[in-house]
Amino acid sequence: MPVAAGHLRYPKVRALLPRTRLAYVHLQNLLTDAKRDRAARVFGYVAIWLPEEFLVLYMEEGDVVNATATADGRRWRALPISEALAMVPSAAEYGEICFHEAEDEQLAAMFATQLSPDLGWPAELPIGSSSAMLGNLMATLFDGLLEVTVDGGVNYIVFQHGMPLRGYYADDTVVHDQSRVRTLLDQALRNGGSARRWGVPPVLPNQAAPALIVAYRDLVSTLVRRLHESGAESAFVVAEHARHHLIAQHPALERFSLSIPNQRDPVVDAQSLSAAIAAWLGETLWHLHLPEGITAERLLADVARSRRHLFQAAGLFDALPWTIPW
Repeated sequence: MPVAAGHLRYPKVRALLPRTRLAYVHLQNLLTDAKRDRAARVFGYVAIWLPEEFLVLYMEEGDVVNATATADGRRWRALPISEALAMVPSAAEYGEICFHEAEDEQLAAMFATQLSPDLGWPAELPIGSSSAMLGNLMATLFDGLLEVTVDGGVNYIVFQHGMPLRGYYADDTVVHDQSRVRTLLDQALRNGGSARRWGVPPVLPNQAAPALIVAYRDLVSTLVRRLHESGAESAFVVAEHARHHLIAQHPALERFSLSIPNQRDPVVDAQSLSAAIAAWLGETLWHLHLPEGITAERLLADVARSRRHLFQAAGLFDALPWTIPW
């Protein structure tokens, strides 16, 4: 792993698992304990340093809700949760891991700064001057986020009306005040660090859980198979045509081919995924001549019954064009 990614450190409220060798930790057990143990059901992140990549698993109340990865500490990508977990070997010889509690605002800041472009600085501003940078933020009544990276430590300062309101610091001995922000900026500018700014970050997005994605795959394949067995021989062709037709509107459907096994999961939230699946089911059933005695409502009720509560919580039934009779 490049030095930049290997030395990244993020702020924390407390260390539930200090940085340690991955060989000593079973990730799945760690995540299971985090969900089961009330004291560990916190907002936070699991950082994993692999030989070729650095992963961040975002946690909310003990659940993994999102994941990102970088090979160089600069270019990040969002990962499906299932793919991120699969990247971590169960008996890793190399690598390190930590589990830190963190404020939800900090998690939103981490995710936004990793995956969205920064605002940049005015071209005429002398970037090597902390006074000029802070002066610009004050003069423009800046509302948003300043990320300052020093020696691998990533720090976040929230600004309101051009003034630093609060901060999250990789060095947890730091006391937040305006002079500390200036000192941190000076250190970054002197030592090859960086200072970038963003607008107010949105709330940390939650991906659809891997279990929900699996359930939706099973739902659609079961429905198509049931239709075919009932005499609708074109069910597979119609369903695939409907999926292709809807991909532009619902990109998550690109990862739901009925003919390609073991596809990667999409990076999508539960609401968007439910809307995509509902649109796919609706398009398929509207354009398919159903066998005699079969209605769309009854068929959907039959194939969805065993996971009814999961689909209900995800909003599937609200997005369907039919009322399902239970």
